[in-house]
Amino acid sequence: MKSGEQPQFDRRLFAYREDLADEALMGKVKAAKFVRGERRRIAVPHVDLRPAPNRDIGIDSQLLFNDPVRVFDEADGWAWVQSLRDNYVGYIPENALGASLRTALPTTHVVCVPRTFRYDEPDMKLPIFDALSIGSAIVVTGATQTRGTDYAETVDGKYIIAKHLQPMDRYVDDYVSVAEMLLHTPYLWGGCTAFGTDCSGLVQLSMLLAGKKVQRDTDMQAKTIGTELGFAAMDGGLMRGDLVFWKGHVGIMRDPQTLIHANGHTMDVALEPLENAIERIRYLYGFPTVLRRP
Repeated sequence: MKSGEQPQFDRRLFAYREDLADEALMGKVKAAKFVRGERRRIAVPHVDLRPAPNRDIGIDSQLLFNDPVRVFDEADGWAWVQSLRDNYVGYIPENALGASLRTALPTTHVVCVPRTFRYDEPDMKLPIFDALSIGSAIVVTGATQTRGTDYAETVDGKYIIAKHLQPMDRYVDDYVSVAEMLLHTPYLWGGCTAFGTDCSGLVQLSMLLAGKKVQRDTDMQAKTIGTELGFAAMDGGLMRGDLVFWKGHVGIMRDPQTLIHANGHTMDVALEPLENAIERIRYLYGFPTVLRRP
């Protein structure tokens, strides 16, 4: 995804403007006012996070259902927030905000399949209410069964197929298996859901189901995930799960020869021989810049 040098206080990760800033930055940045911010949840299936309050500009990232955020400002239909999952800062529509974390019940489960539906009643033959992406957090309050199918009842009175959920404290052993589930997901710049994702979004979403919370953008991941490998690993030393970074792009090794990545060439999450990817990407972004093993 995006790359480039991070300043001392990267505006993607630190909430500060000339008029307002996170109180944690008092004495470190200049702002007319400092606030703590209110901890809220996302109340919609997913929402685009933008660098400015303007629907005509591209998105930086996305927030999932029930993601916790800190809200610093609300004005003109927009909320200026920071994700409490990966610290990303940006603007979302104000109506995407839900309950305060002070009063909300803790989430209990997470969607563990690429996509699932919510129903008003525990019956798959009825119209759906909406659809959630893998990684979405859920508050389960009960269980029921209809015609042999188990449903989880959620705190807001909706129903989800029970086997599409897993407890929050249960993780997959192999994060690459999550990326494999997301094969053919459409490419979306700034996306990080099963409805559309970019390269670093695929890494972040896949690792989330393995209990590893990693940063959002390619340049951040290239500096922080796991340990760096020497380029000698390119000669038969790569393993399943290793990450190959280019300037502005990242892919996951499915096996020592095959890359799985969300890319603008196929416009989806696809498999590609690493050798082919290196040759194809070379004319735009050069050769890989770093290899990392989570």
